[in-house]
Amino acid sequence: MLERAIAWYQSQSTADLIWVGVGFFAQTLFMMRFVVQWIASERARRSIVPDLFWYFSIGGGVLLLAYSIQRGDPVFMFGQGLGLIIYFRNLYFVLNNRRNGGADGNAAGAP
Repeated sequence: MLERAIAWYQSQSTADLIWVGVGFFAQTLFMMRFVVQWIASERARRSIVPDLFWYFSIGGGVLLLAYSIQRGDPVFMFGQGLGLIIYFRNLYFVLNNRRNGGADGNAAGAP
């Protein structure tokens, strides 16, 4: 297995390896949103979605979309593109609610 990994690595161009690095970094950003949400929920003893969740979603989503475009994967492009619309819309709701003096809007299931 190690030999196959080494052979794969050696067959990649520098640009391809950079894109693999971007993909791993993007996936890490994307994963961090769940870590942030889990920690915030544990502290509050209820399910909440902190603002940082949406920022990690957008950061990871943008980079994963770029990665999927570079790789030419239409399924991945569609999924990340649609997800970005949802993440930006949710962040808009959070910021608009705050600007209008509403609650923080972080409680899951909040009206």
